[in-house]
Amino acid sequence: MPLGFSCLLCFLASLLPCLYALPVRPPRKLSTDEQLYTAALRALMRRAHSVYEMRRALERRAQEPSATRRVLDRLKQEKLLDDARYARQFARHHTESRRQGRYRIARDLRARGVPDRHIEAALEEIFRETDERALVRQRLERRLKWLRGGHAPRARLDARKLASMYRSLLRAGFSTDAIRAELRAVAKADVAEFAEPPAEEN
Repeated sequence: MPLGFSCLLCFLASLLPCLYALPVRPPRKLSTDEQLYTAALRALMRRAHSVYEMRRALERRAQEPSATRRVLDRLKQEKLLDDARYARQFARHHTESRRQGRYRIARDLRARGVPDRHIEAALEEIFRETDERALVRQRLERRLKWLRGGHAPRARLDARKLASMYRSLLRAGFSTDAIRAELRAVAKADVAEFAEPPAEEN
């Protein structure tokens, strides 16, 4: 590495503590409902929000607390905020794209302030069309593909690896019944494939 470049890296690294020490400026307070409404639209353009998330965002920006309630009411009337729709979209995305189970999705939606009635309705709708065991199987297949590729082309599913997979699937929100059923299926096929042959009798 050239000496000049090395010195530049050292100089930039020395600035990091100064950058961390800089105070974080709070967002500018907005004095009118229209300004607050525009800020809400910008936030919704970036991503969907639950009512709770939007309320917290607006409370940080509103100069007058009552403006938050008025803007929230307007957003709801215009169908720009709807917790039932938000829960359905969130559940569908996290099921199809992230392959997460109902318990993880429910926990994440509650953390976003979505009422239980909307969470339960969304999960009932999504998992009526979704095979939970198929999702578990897809995650297992991806993990096994990784174990068998690269540095572990013939990885054996020992108890430690099975326990690690079990914990990972629990964190992803799947039921213990679905996890155990798919792990049993995978372990039977995989361990038998790589098991040592029985010793020959004399």
